[in-house]
Amino acid sequence: MLKKIRVSDVRSGMFIHEICGSWMDHPFWKKAFLLSEGEDLKTLKSCGVQEVWIDTDKGLDIGAEAVLSTPAEATQKVEDELRAIAKAPLGEPRVPIHEELERARKLHAKSKAAVTSMFLEARMGNAIKVSEAAPLVDEINQSITRNPEAFLNLARLKTKDDYTYLHSVAVCALMIALGKQLGLSGADLKDVGLAGLLHDVGKMMIDDQVLNKPGKLTDDEFELIKEHPRRGWELLKDSPDITEVALDVCLHHHERVDGTGYPERISGDKLTLFARMGAVCDVYDALTSNRCYKNGWEPAETIRKMAEWRNGHFDERVFQAFVKTIGIYPSGTLVRLKSGRLAIVIEQTEKSLLTPIVKAFFSTKSNEPFLPELINLSKSQESIVSAEDPVKWGFDMKQLTGM
Repeated sequence: MLKKIRVSDVRSGMFIHEICGSWMDHPFWKKAFLLSEGEDLKTLKSCGVQEVWIDTDKGLDIGAEAVLSTPAEATQKVEDELRAIAKAPLGEPRVPIHEELERARKLHAKSKAAVTSMFLEARMGNAIKVSEAAPLVDEINQSITRNPEAFLNLARLKTKDDYTYLHSVAVCALMIALGKQLGLSGADLKDVGLAGLLHDVGKMMIDDQVLNKPGKLTDDEFELIKEHPRRGWELLKDSPDITEVALDVCLHHHERVDGTGYPERISGDKLTLFARMGAVCDVYDALTSNRCYKNGWEPAETIRKMAEWRNGHFDERVFQAFVKTIGIYPSGTLVRLKSGRLAIVIEQTEKSLLTPIVKAFFSTKSNEPFLPELINLSKSQESIVSAEDPVKWGFDMKQLTGM
């Protein structure tokens, strides 16, 4: 049986089913493992993680008074909270995604080349040329304004080899889209976009053998990884035209509102709005991306996981705005409809996060594909029952979405 408990209640002999938090926040590369080594227990209790799921069928149990929740209780709570956020309308109509997609595709390729060049210059010890990055941020801002999902969908598709560069592009776009949702405009919007683009430049100062290690990190290696925000800040602070917002997000995007983040363990009002935005955008893109040591989660699953353990991690206002930005069922999500058909979420509608436009293409009743049908759920009797795992159905999402 699965039970959620506090890390302070964990002891050797328990089977860890899942650590409640981003895999960037701890050195354990396996999702599930038997906690048998004393050193692993010490690491788990000191790495900032607050809660874990244990499987009592595979390891030691715990008293009922220490159980925080069961899977059913946790799922229902998250579903209720996300549906409450979803009731608000999305806002102004957008350019249809198919009209923006080709422009976004060209801009995405251009962005990858530009960021790769900038980061390699940083690796060689050269200053980042902020003036060259600013026009790129403006172009991404324009694409997000026309239709955020076109560029965001492309930015999510990255390989393990180009992760570091395209992660920065994706966080730039997410920061701009989130900033619009929060009411930012003008110079503030450009600043958060630039901050997203440069937030991880410190990783260029970390040895690739540690950064891309496929197995469990040693404590020393994990501490080295945690140095990248400060190394990035040191690299950027002397760059011409660098902004205070970019420096702030670079240094503080791994901080948490409860003070358990790094590198400075600051919390509460000491964390700026921009740093709080950076924390949410950075984690979301990292969790949905394939890494050298772990495959990414599906977007809808990522939102649910972040909602489940957001207390202490994220600013509540920023997290709710982020959910409204990308949707409960983000574009590219595989969903099961009330009729039993499977569909791909194409884009959000202005009415509600619960009623996106989807493309139905597969019947679970006959277990066969059919001629794809585009359905606007805000104008249909159909509805989404659940998000589905593409791997379970043997689908290649890149082929299905045409990205």
